[in-house]
Amino acid sequence: MKKDPLDKKEPENTLLAHETYGKAVWRRFCRHRLALISLAALGIICGAAVFAPVIAPYDPEAIAGPFGAAPSREFLLGTDQIGRDMASRLLYATRTSLMAGVLATLIATAIGVFLGLAAGYFGGVTDILIMRFTDMVMSFPYILLVLVAAAIFKPGLWSIILILGFVDWPGIARLVRGNVLSLRETNFVKSSMAAGMPARHILFSEILPNTMAPVLVYATSVMALTMLDEAALSFLGMGVQPPAASLGNMLNSAQSITVLTKQPWLWIPPGLVIILVVTAVNFVGDALRDAFDPLSVIKM
Repeated sequence: MKKDPLDKKEPENTLLAHETYGKAVWRRFCRHRLALISLAALGIICGAAVFAPVIAPYDPEAIAGPFGAAPSREFLLGTDQIGRDMASRLLYATRTSLMAGVLATLIATAIGVFLGLAAGYFGGVTDILIMRFTDMVMSFPYILLVLVAAAIFKPGLWSIILILGFVDWPGIARLVRGNVLSLRETNFVKSSMAAGMPARHILFSEILPNTMAPVLVYATSVMALTMLDEAALSFLGMGVQPPAASLGNMLNSAQSITVLTKQPWLWIPPGLVIILVVTAVNFVGDALRDAFDPLSVIKM
């Protein structure tokens, strides 16, 4: 008998058969070179932000040199209109904006997951009340809702984090509810119900772990949107207030034609950091989507 030429692939197939879920996700994620590059870039940016107190050559809020000095050996990114070092302020601004994006996303995810689990699992009146409230929140123009909330509360970093966290949850809640409705009909959940397992065990030990993959993917888009919103609010003077630095209020000086044309070092670096971080987060989110659901590439 002739040996089937496909038999040479048997060791590879056997290896894949014994591959864990986490390793399979990582292997599919590594196929996206842009996502790997983005992940490395995010790692460098986050590392620089975390260690800003060590890396920054000057106090970001102190006058360190001449007013509006161009980039030089002493001031790598120049100084702003009142003599503060732009490189130091950029490091601290990145730290502030990343913290705002991460914390607001965590708040939105926690609220959305909790409400989505409750609506999908319990159904009935609970589902109706939660979903109608979700629809009401989503019916307001998003940017208008954020601007009104920012105008009501005192401007500042924590105000922005709480505002963005409490307006970004509806999409996550709807996503989780849909997954819970599907998982509730599976045999392993029905068997747990029949066995009399408590609802908290079924929700947090069986249903939640099986819905975290799409939530994680969706959270990356929420984080990118949140960072853009924080930058926009700070640019308008309704977010992080000077002398504290954020990427948005560093761009505030770009409202002047003189700055736009003659002092590009004041607005190009923070603008590039925002573009780089948001683009990298989106690339990582796309790769995570394909890694958790390899069929999504075929469906598209």
